[in-house]
Amino acid sequence: MHELEPFYNWRHLYTAEDDELSPFYGTEHSEFEYSNTVYNYYIHPQWDEFGSRTLYMKVLYTDYELNFSIIELIGEWNDAVENDIMQLKRSVIDPMMAQNITKFVLITENVLNFHSSDTEYYEEWNEDINEAGGWIVLVNTPAHTRQEMIQGKLGRYMQMVDNPNWRTHQPADFFQAIDNAMLRLW
Repeated sequence: MHELEPFYNWRHLYTAEDDELSPFYGTEHSEFEYSNTVYNYYIHPQWDEFGSRTLYMKVLYTDYELNFSIIELIGEWNDAVENDIMQLKRSVIDPMMAQNITKFVLITENVLNFHSSDTEYYEEWNEDINEAGGWIVLVNTPAHTRQEMIQGKLGRYMQMVDNPNWRTHQPADFFQAIDNAMLRLW
């Protein structure tokens, strides 16, 4: 797992650690010191912590004019023990929503498992963004994790789509494709 880096081909366009409005503004990463783990396996030091011991993230791109953010996740999404959704909502999503981000694309292809609990924070997040015409989309969730999320009733609050070629797009084009898909669903 230590070789799985966050997607980096958009770094010339956006870096959360240089964005004064980002919850990760000023974060410094080591290229050599591996300290965070998932399942006792070290992960690449470019992944950001947000309060979970099992789930890490990287804000790949945020556009404040179009009100969207693309976030990549890695690890185990554990609401049952770690309450990861509460940590994510309070530490990252709420500050982003305070900056009018209402559309969230979560790249979940490296989310290895999902353990559900109640849906209170998903409901809250969904209510907060629905008023502004927003949405939450999970992209490329592995089949077994998708099934766990469906059983946890996340489909009420988030759409799950596959886009295996997302890395070949520029962030605005990728967002536009997802936004168009969401318009068709509504």
